[in-house]
Amino acid sequence: MKAADARVVLTGAAGGIGQAVAQRLAHSGAALMLVGRSPARLAAQARSLAAATGTDPADASHIAWCVADVTQPQALARLAEEAAAWRCNVLVHGAGVPAFGPFADLDTALMQSLIDTNLVAPMRLTQALLPHLRRQPRAQVVCIGSALGRIGLPGFAAYSATKFGLRGFAEALRRELADTPVLVQYLGPRSTRTGFNDARIEAYLAATGAALDPPARVGDALLQLLESERAERYVGYPESIAVRLNAIANSWLDGAFRKHRRNLQPHT
Repeated sequence: MKAADARVVLTGAAGGIGQAVAQRLAHSGAALMLVGRSPARLAAQARSLAAATGTDPADASHIAWCVADVTQPQALARLAEEAAAWRCNVLVHGAGVPAFGPFADLDTALMQSLIDTNLVAPMRLTQALLPHLRRQPRAQVVCIGSALGRIGLPGFAAYSATKFGLRGFAEALRRELADTPVLVQYLGPRSTRTGFNDARIEAYLAATGAALDPPARVGDALLQLLESERAERYVGYPESIAVRLNAIANSWLDGAFRKHRRNLQPHT
């Protein structure tokens, strides 16, 4: 689908990647419904996008926003109703929370939050919007996951579990809906320079030599995925190669992560 034909509901719109995705889509002609938990941030973001693209900030048919905590069933149901009334034909799951550190130290409440936000919320919102999307001539659901949805990395066991799950959801649902107008896609960025990373993650990435992409690169990749209608896209080299090797023979790569294990320190 061309961006100019897209009416995109974007969760996590005010985050680092979410803002970059919103900017890229808006400048390419897409209509946007920004979704997040802060009305002040969403309103400011909508005004900024309208000014940057020369559109009327009062025109909610082009740039709208909706306050919703996607982990809450009532808020999610209300969002689905508003998105359908707004005539969305693209749903982008961008909301997510991080978790890093030795798995033995990970708080169980944080694990539940990861599952609820990174995996269950996209599944529930997709299900709620699916009847509307199936009535469209063409519709797309894009799950913004991570390269860690293909490569399990020391220090990210719980986070990877949710992203592996999200990728599996996207893959299975894509095949299930192959004879419908709805295409399901998965985008796997590598580490990105946003507030998502705390000081411990930054130190770990530096010690292990990991590359950090600017959020704009993810925005570009999502636009390319949307318009190409490919099933999956991974951002960055060598990660884009590693995910394929890992899928073929993942135990071959186990030795490549010695440096990561050595630099994984208990949280104190």
